[in-house]
Amino acid sequence: MAKRIDVKDLDMYYGDFLAVKGVTMTIEPRAVTALIGPSGCGKSTFLRSLNRMHEVIPGAYVKGEVLVDDQNLYAPGVDPVGVRRRVGMVFQRPNPFPTMSIYDNVVAGVKLNSKRMKKSDMDDLVEASLKGANLWSEVKDRLAKPGSGLSGGQQQRLCIARTIAVKPDVVLMDEPCSALDPISTLAIEDLINDLKSEYTIVIVTHNMQQAARVSDMTGFFNLEATGQPGRLVEYDDTQKIFSNPGQKATEDYISGRFG
Repeated sequence: MAKRIDVKDLDMYYGDFLAVKGVTMTIEPRAVTALIGPSGCGKSTFLRSLNRMHEVIPGAYVKGEVLVDDQNLYAPGVDPVGVRRRVGMVFQRPNPFPTMSIYDNVVAGVKLNSKRMKKSDMDDLVEASLKGANLWSEVKDRLAKPGSGLSGGQQQRLCIARTIAVKPDVVLMDEPCSALDPISTLAIEDLINDLKSEYTIVIVTHNMQQAARVSDMTGFFNLEATGQPGRLVEYDDTQKIFSNPGQKATEDYISGRFG
């Protein structure tokens, strides 16, 4: 089930350094939210805070709240591993497990969560996940072959299949197309469009056209100066952000005057 995310006054730190300051936003379920802005303004840091990947980095922590359907992911006693099961992540570079078959790549997360499954149920899950990632027809005859033997675009869709196999509520994507050719990029964009009927999707992208094509809502991040924390400058319907933004900084960025 897709879930709503409410972020309240979130500050993200690396040790003493405040990297991103005071983010408050509501991320709607069954929609795609794009995060745009120049490099180094905290988009990926913010994205990683939504499933507690941020704190995997030594010394990194957050202050504030991230509520998924009213449950604070940062409340005392909340298991970060459980959070990452509910809030899946697809990274910039496709990262299938190189020694594993396509089949084993898809079920890796499910096995990690120590779910005992019958072989027939596992087969069904693999098929459903690969179909969900628009990859089934291309790989169904070579499920036992290594995932690393696929093309870059196929590997990224395999990683998406692996993410959705554990049935998360939210799927985060950190520049999922930046390492891909234009045809693979369009395949991933079509897939994002299909997946939003079931998931809450948040995507970081440097590609303005991509943000305009795939997202329903867009958040523009920026930093006032080098060494200053990144901030969420504006957050609105994608159409409004790209046609009539409320902030001059947003307009300058989108029209290519800076960044």
